[in-house]
Amino acid sequence: MEMRDEAALVVEPPLSQAVGYIVVVLVGFIIAFLMILVTQLLKRTSGEDNTKTEMFMTANRSVTTGLTASAVVSSWLWSTAMLGSTLVGYVNGVSGPFWFAAGCSPMIVFFAVLGISCKRKIPEAHTLLEIVRIRYGKSAHIVYMALCLINNLIAVANMILGASAVITAMTGMHIIAATFLLPAGVAMYTFFGGIKATFLTDYLHTFIIMIILCYFSIKAFTLEEVGSMSNLFELVKAAGERSPVAGNEGGSYLTMTSKGGILFGILHICANFGLVIMDTSFFQKSFSASPKAVVPGYVIGGIAYFAIPWFIGTLASSVVLGLEDNPIFPTYPRRMSSTEVSNGLVLPYFAMTVAGKGGAVGILLITFMAVTSTLSAQIIAVSSIISFDIYRTYLKPQALDVDIIRWCHYGVIFFALFASGFSTMLHYVGIDLGWTLYMLGVLTCPGIFPTTFTILWRRQSKAAAIISPLLGMATGIAVWLGSAYALYGEVTIVTTGMTYPCVYGTVASAFSPLPYTFIITLFKPEDFDWSRFRGEKLAFEVDHHAGPRSAEAAALEEELDHANLRDQPHLKRWGRIAGIWALATFLGHWVLWPLPMYASKYIFNSGFYTAWLIVGAIWLWITLLIVGLYPIIDGRAQLWEVWTAIREGKVSRSSVSISGSGTGDDTPSTTASDEKPR
Repeated sequence: MEMRDEAALVVEPPLSQAVGYIVVVLVGFIIAFLMILVTQLLKRTSGEDNTKTEMFMTANRSVTTGLTASAVVSSWLWSTAMLGSTLVGYVNGVSGPFWFAAGCSPMIVFFAVLGISCKRKIPEAHTLLEIVRIRYGKSAHIVYMALCLINNLIAVANMILGASAVITAMTGMHIIAATFLLPAGVAMYTFFGGIKATFLTDYLHTFIIMIILCYFSIKAFTLEEVGSMSNLFELVKAAGERSPVAGNEGGSYLTMTSKGGILFGILHICANFGLVIMDTSFFQKSFSASPKAVVPGYVIGGIAYFAIPWFIGTLASSVVLGLEDNPIFPTYPRRMSSTEVSNGLVLPYFAMTVAGKGGAVGILLITFMAVTSTLSAQIIAVSSIISFDIYRTYLKPQALDVDIIRWCHYGVIFFALFASGFSTMLHYVGIDLGWTLYMLGVLTCPGIFPTTFTILWRRQSKAAAIISPLLGMATGIAVWLGSAYALYGEVTIVTTGMTYPCVYGTVASAFSPLPYTFIITLFKPEDFDWSRFRGEKLAFEVDHHAGPRSAEAAALEEELDHANLRDQPHLKRWGRIAGIWALATFLGHWVLWPLPMYASKYIFNSGFYTAWLIVGAIWLWITLLIVGLYPIIDGRAQLWEVWTAIREGKVSRSSVSISGSGTGDDTPSTTASDEKPR
């Protein structure tokens, strides 16, 4: 009888397994083929040769503001962002999606400060770890390499666990098949296209995702049972009366005064600072952007992104809470089970409720595109660590261009397979999206302050840079596990995934390295000379011969050096602008807006709830325009160049070009038949 009851709890997948395989395999490989085709087209028409390291890893540092902004949105448009924001909305009410969004946008904008600082101090860098190695040596390099790889691995596992659970729920496809097939197409186009393919797929995937999300923002109110925002308010209000939320003012879902909400907000902003700062893919995208595109790209992208988890999380969780007791809801007559909630199925059930099988197809597509887009950035980030920070640094310091590209390819294949295997292991031991969403900050946060100080503070000592993140991680893990035992009497997957242990562990992991760093630095502070960074020659130069450098390569190096010197005042100005925007975004999104509402104990009325949704919907549609149209407008020069070349039948140029890549930014680009490290 108990087994039959458990079977009755399962919601039948609305789509067939065939649909799942078509989307994951066929659509994935079609997109991979198209991206390979586009990168070959750019090679023939604009000289963007992805067999050259600088193009493969950094897109010749020429990506424009529009494409950078789109890529930034895409970098945080994880499947987790949509699934997780609706999850915390279902659990905590309207405060959950807001705190989810507020935990992302401030540090995305803050990254503009780090990105422009790197542009100014070490313009030829390919990875964060190169910066660490130059300043602190190989021992620090190894420590930070481990921290970055842990960050990338836990981030990818978080994405794959959520996405595979949704694909299984929507189609009945075996979860392990989804786990291994999702990275396959990503690895293919990343293998051939490098970072530029990542930017292009970021744009395509994010544009499609935004179209589908905007469709849901309208479709939800065409459902007779919802009808209008005021009626949706009444439905959510009634849900709070049926099932009051412990820790919320009046037990209501319609309040920012939520203990669970603000605890998640603290946990989330700490964890996401770690995810951003220790995520080498974010540094790689800032290195790939032209100098004038870094700050506006990250600021625009960070602020635009806010609407996605905020509005979609609020709308979807409101509809699910309001209609759970309605026969049209997939789990009727019961509420969603804790397993379904933790697997991130609030958003899929919302889509099925408002749009039936069409909604299920929409969720399948956006989940697939979100996870593949973010996976591509993670895969190329790890491949860059393998090729530059392991192979070029320790195995073959004089590696040629062809060697680096070959090891990049090895890295792409290796990490795609390893991440799938690691995610499979987590699934079989009972770990899901909800668990990783809450605890990941314990592992990602120890490097926040030491890494930031490596780039911004000349006084941090080598010992502090090495020891403080290790002590921070040990402190965080000890507090996390100790809190779970002290509060719940045992250390299990269930207790370590509870809110309080995760909050305590994440905060300890994030902030304990700060006093460790200061105390250790006091014993022997450094006075690092930033000009040492600019003295390092990290970029691969253009050279037609294996012998002495050609005149063209020497001229290019001289032009790059002069351009860097000329840009210093300009880059310092952008740095100040980035700092102002970072502070304003944090104060606006995390302090001045939500905290007074938390303290006021205000419960939304119908008018305020309606305004809340209207502002979010307008913001979402503006984000669609930024993601979809801005890259086209900003990159119109290169689009015209490609079209003209196709029309006139031009072939790729084989000479060195110092005038730019046709992207509209004054950034030198190179195309040639061979390159080697300086």
